[in-house]
Amino acid sequence: MATPILICDDSRLARRQLARSLPEDWDIQIEYAENGVHCIEQIKAVNPEILFLDLNMPQMDGYEVLQTIANEGLQVLVVVVSGDIQPTAHQRVTELGAIDFIKKPCDASKLEEIIEKHGIKDRAMRERLQHQLGEQLDPEIRDVYQEITNVAMGQAGSLLARLLDVFVELPIPNVNVLEVNELSMALQSIDDNDTTSGVCQGFIGGGVSGEALLLLNDSSFKEIASLMKYEGEVNQHVELELLMDIGNILIGSLLTGLAKQLDMHFSQGHPVVMGQHCDVSDLVQTNRNRWQRTLAIEISYSIENHDVACDLMLLFTEDSLKTLKYKVQYLLED
Repeated sequence: MATPILICDDSRLARRQLARSLPEDWDIQIEYAENGVHCIEQIKAVNPEILFLDLNMPQMDGYEVLQTIANEGLQVLVVVVSGDIQPTAHQRVTELGAIDFIKKPCDASKLEEIIEKHGIKDRAMRERLQHQLGEQLDPEIRDVYQEITNVAMGQAGSLLARLLDVFVELPIPNVNVLEVNELSMALQSIDDNDTTSGVCQGFIGGGVSGEALLLLNDSSFKEIASLMKYEGEVNQHVELELLMDIGNILIGSLLTGLAKQLDMHFSQGHPVVMGQHCDVSDLVQTNRNRWQRTLAIEISYSIENHDVACDLMLLFTEDSLKTLKYKVQYLLED
């Protein structure tokens, strides 16, 4: 059976050149995409096993394609083929999930070397490689995780709204299985140009364990202090108290809401300060050794008409995935 391959490049010449450079003894069926938007459409339409992806394209560039693949849980192995040979470009696409990088113009011997290196001619090797890159969530299971999180975060948001007498804006939860090097990229709602403070809290119960992370933009503290009727100086000690208070409210009520729906009970550990007034990348880098491969549920809370935004993420251990899947199966039964 021929292996479906997708080549995405806005240059017709580059597409044809790459196709001619593929090994002649490889049984493949080649499809093409002319830009990033077309690429995502083709992935969903033809279900390729391997994607050769350009970076610099109109409408949606290669970085955005890689991010969309991750966000939507699309199953495809990606090799980037680009004239952008900056070290940071290579690092960035690898962090976004690409398995390798080839510089343009594409060299047939280099392409063969990479194909052999990863064993992607062999179906079993491709399946093992795909597993190493992270488990892709079944769409039905993802929907269940999103729905039970919707219910739980609504309860947490309601508690916060009543406490502060505000309207809390609730997002659609973002659910993904992430590798450790993808964790910082998942925190998209935090402003990269502002500093952040964070707290984490472990939880465990019934074969499921993980950590909850609350990251609060530092510009939010004065607004929160005002909403909580605090009239003194908002110094670092006060900010820490506010961070802990918000964390206790959101993390505690969210875990309670999830546990009730899953018919479980979570025991929570003591909250631990990840850092104060840090860049989000430094904050996560300092603590990233805690996590390897994880089911991540991200929720970005904001308060209407106030400069308050926080990012709450639940990170479930890889060992928890089987138990969680079993727990939600009954919700899918007719």
